[in-house]
Amino acid sequence: MKMLYVDFDGVVLDTIPILYEIAQKEGYDVNDAEFYKNFNYKEILKDKYIINDGINCIQRIIESEKFEVSILTHCHSIKEGSDKVKYIRKFFKDITVIICPKDISKTKMVHTEGAILIDDYAGNLKEWETAGGIPIKFSQELKGKGYTVIDKLDKIIDMF
Repeated sequence: MKMLYVDFDGVVLDTIPILYEIAQKEGYDVNDAEFYKNFNYKEILKDKYIINDGINCIQRIIESEKFEVSILTHCHSIKEGSDKVKYIRKFFKDITVIICPKDISKTKMVHTEGAILIDDYAGNLKEWETAGGIPIKFSQELKGKGYTVIDKLDKIIDMF
């Protein structure tokens, strides 16, 4: 079985535009650590923000038995990580969730060699590929920036 790491924000849930909108409304720069430290993530961790049937797609990936699936997500705070784990546990009782501090590369958290990362951020994919991993770009517009690109998570099943 191949190791498959799935990013959360921008891949499973469409949280990023909402976060940025709220930050602007509250007068924060989107890179201001204070905003994220105090933010109530439960406001945006809602089923209505699931991207392209992402939760059901992950279930189909697991059922395919082709991959060992984990969620690998950057977090700005322990509270954000905790809230994401609680959200994911509503759907999956036995999936590994890896909380990666925002200032640490995802490649430093797990073994990347030969492992797949599905992520919407090209910077993470570049690091992943440099570390010997297989990068897959997630984009609702199917824009890959040179990477293999998918717009629905379960498309990975037929790729490997």
